[in-house]
Amino acid sequence: MLGLGTLSRVARELREDLGAARQRDPAARRVRSMEVLLTYPGVHALLAHRVAHGLFDLHVPIAPRAVAYLSRALTGVEIHPAARIGRALLIDHGGGVVIGETAEIGDQVTLYQGVTLGGTGFARGKRHPTVEDEVVIGSGAKLLGPIHVGRAAKVGANSVVIHDVPAHSTVVGNPGRPVRVGGRRPEGPDADWAHLPDPVADAIRALSARVAELEGALEEATGRKVEPGGQVTPLRRSGGSDPAAG
Repeated sequence: MLGLGTLSRVARELREDLGAARQRDPAARRVRSMEVLLTYPGVHALLAHRVAHGLFDLHVPIAPRAVAYLSRALTGVEIHPAARIGRALLIDHGGGVVIGETAEIGDQVTLYQGVTLGGTGFARGKRHPTVEDEVVIGSGAKLLGPIHVGRAAKVGANSVVIHDVPAHSTVVGNPGRPVRVGGRRPEGPDADWAHLPDPVADAIRALSARVAELEGALEEATGRKVEPGGQVTPLRRSGGSDPAAG
């Protein structure tokens, strides 16, 4: 059950998990690895899961769920012992993250606080998302059902994703839709979540423009001035200082 191979694997996974935190969390770059190991709840939850998953694979009764339960109580991160997690996962801040039983996560993935990899309905079998390598999932995003998230995709904060996500795409909204930023996809794990496109606002803006066009046509046809019923006010400033900067 335990041997030099197992100990070597555990040591490698520990180094990779700590390295992921130091490389992708700016706040962790200023502290030593030991401090990260002792004080980062996302790292604690991941290490506890690796223990619980190992016990689960060995068909040890009770212990895997007990470890997972204790980890959730201490870190606020719930990971089912059966979930399959790859190398160098970063759970940033950690609170409220839920990873379901049949979820699969690849290598170099980043999850922010409040992310859910959940199921839908009561069907048995594969019912949670599969997330490929280098995916970044923003705060509060909900990925539901046996969907597939392609390599290096990004999911915006508070998105609700119920369909497959293409590789190298950015998804935002409820339900989540693939979008692009400035004609190209954002680069790196620190995507500018505050300025992702808003498909709902774009649709409302298009409807407002169409209504204005129809009102103009009505004025020409009847010769009667149509009083405006209101206007669409942008949610973001068009000028001045950026409240999301820095």
